[in-house]
Amino acid sequence: MRSMTAARSSSPADRPQPGLRERKKTRTREAIRTATYGLIKEQGYDTTTIDQIAERAEVSPSTVLRYFPAKEDIVLTDEHDPALLEELRARPADEPWPQTVRYVLREAVRTGVEEDPETARIRTRLLAEVPAVRSRMMESMSVTGRMFATAVSERSGLAPDSLEVRVYTMSLVGGLMETAMYWAERDHQGDLPALLDRALDVLQHGPPPQNH
Repeated sequence: MRSMTAARSSSPADRPQPGLRERKKTRTREAIRTATYGLIKEQGYDTTTIDQIAERAEVSPSTVLRYFPAKEDIVLTDEHDPALLEELRARPADEPWPQTVRYVLREAVRTGVEEDPETARIRTRLLAEVPAVRSRMMESMSVTGRMFATAVSERSGLAPDSLEVRVYTMSLVGGLMETAMYWAERDHQGDLPALLDRALDVLQHGPPPQNH
């Protein structure tokens, strides 16, 4: 899942293991990310350059750009969207869709925050504070939206490019982005999965009535 955390879904035991080439690519991507987060923590986002990232990751600048076309992509992208789609597909076919989404997303967010809380905080803080990161995130939302559209289409029987599926999925990914920013803007106070629950409640039922 992009931007919110370094979310990681559980891997079924029978999932094919990646080959040597893919493992090397994954290690390179992780080295670049680790170098980037370290530099950002030390000197800030704006002053961190591709050359500095490459030097710390012990790769060439061209390698960094081959894996991540823009610096913003380093802190936004991860490899977990396909696993998230698998988790959505693995839920019971007769389970109401809102319940499926809540369970899978809540587990992904909870796991990401618990496994690497510092990275989760850095990513969401950059999303909230750096316009270039936020702009790139809005551009990339369509990727996650298409992933959700596939799952919604399979469950509902509606075409993935139908108006209903498109509106629902983009509302969902937009809600995820706003939840991440809300958490960061409040100095990461509170429980992110609980905030996600609130966001999903709004998407499912609309805003709660204001008590006067």
